[in-house]
Formats: sequence, structure tokens, C-alpha cells
Amino acid sequence: MEKERYIALIDCDCFFVSCERKLNPTLKGLPVSVVSGSNGCVISRSKEAKAMGVRMGEPMFMAKKEHPNGIYVPVHHDYYAEVSSAVMAVLKDFSPTVQVYSVDEAFVDLTGLCKLYKKNYRELAIYLKERILYETDIPVSIGVSKSKTLAKLASDKAKFEKSGIYIIGRRKIPSELQKTPIEDVWGIGRNLTKLFHKSGILNCAELVKKSDSWLDKAVGIRGLEMKHELLGECVSQVTNDVKLPKSIQYTKALCEFSSDKNFLKDNLNRHIHSACTKLRSIDCKASTVVLFVRTKDFAVYTMKKKLDTPVDFELEISKEIMKLLDKLYNPNILYRSVGVILEDFTQNSKVQLGLFTDENVLKRDKLAKAIDNIESKFGKNTIRTGFQN
Repeated sequence: MEKERYIALIDCDCFFVSCERKLNPTLKGLPVSVVSGSNGCVISRSKEAKAMGVRMGEPMFMAKKEHPNGIYVPVHHDYYAEVSSAVMAVLKDFSPTVQVYSVDEAFVDLTGLCKLYKKNYRELAIYLKERILYETDIPVSIGVSKSKTLAKLASDKAKFEKSGIYIIGRRKIPSELQKTPIEDVWGIGRNLTKLFHKSGILNCAELVKKSDSWLDKAVGIRGLEMKHELLGECVSQVTNDVKLPKSIQYTKALCEFSSDKNFLKDNLNRHIHSACTKLRSIDCKASTVVLFVRTKDFAVYTMKKKLDTPVDFELEISKEIMKLLDKLYNPNILYRSVGVILEDFTQNSKVQLGLFTDENVLKRDKLAKAIDNIESKFGKNTIRTGFQN
């Protein structure tokens, strides 16, 4: 007989803001918002900034005008990735089964850990929350329940608990379903909400009362999985398998509007380096590169190139991106930002090397590893790649 499973969802609180506070502790307790570049939009808010009325996605110039007492800091994605890795390392040391869901969320299988740590599930959650805070200085909310869907629901509720922890045990499931609006369930968007509302389904309790055949016909397999997950059946298991991202994107607003081609190239190379570092960190190579530019007037232009062989090295990708820039560039246009996207990933273990592979390819891979090793020791952007005029 299969063990009764319990799953936790660990969600870092206001993650980007928490990272900035880790970097600068004087920001703790203040209304802090992280913005996407010098002229960007709000992408993360502290509880104090939310209470002040700062809105998610609000342009920074508007936020500053409406809330001049707020603190607005630019985003630092590379640093956030480092902090995320530190948080995930704590989780992986705590449990043998951890599924990283996003940069600030992860599912942890707690099954069997009560005996190992000699704690009940609430005590386990408290211990893990305190350990993450002590080792990484990042506050988290933890939801615990019988399935991923219920654990996600519990983690959302945990944010409003003083303890930052919320547990939905088997006996608590019926009452939780009764008081939870259908639109609050993980994976139910606007379209499904409209469909369920038209069918008289307003809360989760009404959803699980629907027959499997009705859900299969109305929604499909997704609806069936949703129902049984809400009933506490672990349909989707926590797995250590790494799910590759669909793309890696790096962009940032320029410090000033510019039509200087070399200035654009220099900024592009910084983004290419960050993207390649991220690509190598997940042990992959990319087969497609995309260049995009945004003009002063917010017009966006993109160009894509499919590569003959997958690569993960800055100089190779830079060569292709600069060719695309030559085609898109207009000296009469002022640009506000440039960026690069890498797509179509292949894990290195699945990349086939030819019998007569060019020795330069092997040297290139060694050089890429050397760059990563140097930066891991001396910090990001210790080494920068150049370009030819």
C-alpha cells in the first residue's frame, strides 16, 4: 500500500525585494519596490509598498509621482539567481525529493521526514522556515497538504498567517474547499473561471462534486486532475527531474537613449554573457538566438536565427546576434533597450559530437568552463567579451 503523501510548497516572500534587503539590510521594514531597469515598471513590492498603494506593473515614473516616499531599486537578476540557488540548496539538503518550480518556489516531498527529524508536519515546516532564514536571510511562506494543488492553496493562505505557515490536513480539506472561490485555485485562469461560473460552480466544493465524465467532457484531463488533487489525491508527484525553461531572456533599459551602434553592441554582449552563463548552469546548449530592440517610442523589432549546431559560448552567439543587429539597426532611430533570447535547448548529455569534431569546439567548451570558474570565484562580470568593429 502506498504511503500517505504530504507535500510542502515553499514560496519566498516578495523575493526580489527580499534579495535587495539581504544585500542592503537598511531596506528592511521600508516600502521597497524593485523596478525593471532605470525607466522600467514595478515587478516586486514589499508588504509596506503594497500597503502604500504601489501597484504591480506600474511604470516607475508614475509610482514615484503617486508615492514619493517609496524606495525604488533596479532589478539585479544575476544576484537573485544566486540567492535562489542558495535557498534551493537548503531544501535539497533537507529532503531527497525537491522540485524547483520557479526562481522563488519549490515543492518538497515531506513523506517519511517526520520519523527522520522526529517532528510533526507543522514542526517540520517551522524548522525549515527558520533554517532558510538563518542560512540565506530570505523569509518564506510554507503551505503543506496532500497534493501539489492543495499545497499551493495552503502557501497562498500562509502569506496571511503570522507564522507564515498553513497546513491543510485531510480532515480540513472539505471546509477549505467550501470557502475557497474557484478562481483562487492554481491553474484556473479567466477562461476556466467563466466556464465554471456559467455551470454554477463558484467554489471548490462545488467543483469536486461534479462527476468525472462531466469534467472530462467540459475541461478534459486537466479538469479530472484538478478535481482529484483538490480531494487530496497526489496525482502529480514531486520529482527531482529538472524541467528545462522554454527560453532564457536578458534585457535592460539603456542608461540613456542612443543610436550609437557600438554602445548597443556593448550592452548586447553583457546580456549574451549573462544568458550563456545561465545556459551553462542548466547544462544545456541553444539552437535558436533572438535579437530584440526597443525604440525610444516603444516600438519593438525582433529577428531570429536558427543555428546549425547547438552552442552555449558567448563568442559564437555574439557573432550571430551582431549579424542580426546589422540587419535591424537604423542610425536614425534612438533606442531605449536591447536584449537577447536563447531558445530550443538541448541537454549537453544529448548533444552528439561528430567523429571529426573540430578541435576548436573542444577548446571553446574548455574556455567557457574557465570563464564560469573564474566568475564563481571572483564574482559576476569579472570577464567580459568584446566585439569587432
